[in-house]
Amino acid sequence: MLAQRAQFSDAQRDLANATITQRLRDFPDYQQAHTVLAYMNFGTECSTEMWVQHVLMDGKKLALPRVNPATKQLDLYWVNDLENQLAAGSWGILEPIVSRCERLTHLNEVELALLPGVAFTREGARLGYGGGFYDKLLARFTYRPTLVAAAFALQIVTEMPQEVTDVKVEWLITEQETLRCAA
Repeated sequence: MLAQRAQFSDAQRDLANATITQRLRDFPDYQQAHTVLAYMNFGTECSTEMWVQHVLMDGKKLALPRVNPATKQLDLYWVNDLENQLAAGSWGILEPIVSRCERLTHLNEVELALLPGVAFTREGARLGYGGGFYDKLLARFTYRPTLVAAAFALQIVTEMPQEVTDVKVEWLITEQETLRCAA
């Protein structure tokens, strides 16, 4: 899947990213949300940079994750200045700078969560990068936000192995469709 994703031309990727960003902005659950959990993309992932900028321009509160090396879990921080509050962290992914951001203490403030992944099924199964970071994070919520994944259509597969702890997404947004998952 990673190799297929890497074969996208720059023009294909730019067009797909722009379409996905617009679909995310048009998504009713996003429009109604006041607080959003996002992530900063890396490598050949669907770009979240433009969408995250829109989250802030749309007047929403933005939470971004940072890997906590001591706990091997994600901590969430409020970010309102992408240029001055982020730096390359684990795996070169932009993360909140702890000294410049307030830590999110009440996870249940998040109303919509955008989750990364390598592959997805139409039923909402999500294959991450193997660390279980998001599954562990979501297990700490007592209230489940709307779970959305943004991905390229080529990342949709018919099936994948799942573990009991794997959390499925409710919505999958690609350049071709906004899909309500069967989960």
